[in-house]
Amino acid sequence: METTQKFRGFRKEALRQLLMFGSLFLLFVFFSLASPNFCTFENIISIILATCVNGMLALGVTFVIITSGIDLSIGTVMTLSAVMSGVFITYWHLPVWLGVLGGIGTGMLCGFVNGIVISKMKLPPFIATLGMMMIAKGLALVISGATPIYYTDAPSFSDIAMGSIIGKIIPGADIPNAILIFILFAIIANIILTKTAIGRYDFAIGSNEEAARLSGLNVDRWKIIIYMLCGFFVGIGGILMASRLNSAQPALGQGYELDAIAAVVIGGTSLSGGEGSIIGTVIGALIMSTLTNGLRILSVPQEWQIVISGIIVIGAVYLDIIRRRRTK
Repeated sequence: METTQKFRGFRKEALRQLLMFGSLFLLFVFFSLASPNFCTFENIISIILATCVNGMLALGVTFVIITSGIDLSIGTVMTLSAVMSGVFITYWHLPVWLGVLGGIGTGMLCGFVNGIVISKMKLPPFIATLGMMMIAKGLALVISGATPIYYTDAPSFSDIAMGSIIGKIIPGADIPNAILIFILFAIIANIILTKTAIGRYDFAIGSNEEAARLSGLNVDRWKIIIYMLCGFFVGIGGILMASRLNSAQPALGQGYELDAIAAVVIGGTSLSGGEGSIIGTVIGALIMSTLTNGLRILSVPQEWQIVISGIIVIGAVYLDIIRRRRTK
């Protein structure tokens, strides 16, 4: 009986991911027919490269949303992580690897604070992470003096995202390292979600938090770990962003959280918690980047691009509500 239920669940998830992949394919076909400049090697690399930072944030917030939580601070925490890595490398002249660890640690620290405020002080995730969003934004501006921090003394820093290991091995295949890093961490995130205790408890808390607590699970501790894990991916996103721009831009960040959450929702993760997948999130992030890139190539004004993205997010959430009603 249990095996049959697992098989049905697997089949439903596979069908959902197939439909999402079909949607991504249709978007590619549509924009390829609409513009000859869309389906080129350079533009496809550009789409995947644009997915890396947003996708990294989406990977992290997927864990949080599966617990039926939310993290609105990921955009500005990403910026604060980039600024702190800039402080460590440019101002304190620490080695690049230490600055990278410092940036990632900043993201994890912010995640830890979010987890403490939500699990111990019992603040709603929306309010707690909204506060962290403002704190991180303010700190990034204060620490940087509201001016960009450039990595001019560390030329190897930009190679983290924009160098090409594959290009050195295969001449002409200049695929940026950022894409490899994103693929690597997407695989790691998928393993954590599907093969480890963090993933099992993530789904358990999101499906029924009270039942998980009554079964002996230390819900507060695991929530803190999950928000820290989200901060880990956000910190990497900050490093990739800073490396790509070769500078830490303190004014950036706000608004990235909405794109990342949109990618997660489009990817099939339920805002009600208890359901979601990393593969769906990656496809959702690719759909968002493809849509933005395609509309830009068709010279659709940016204001209308935002309107279309908003309509798609509302549609994705509405479809999730309909699906859950039918399940009940």
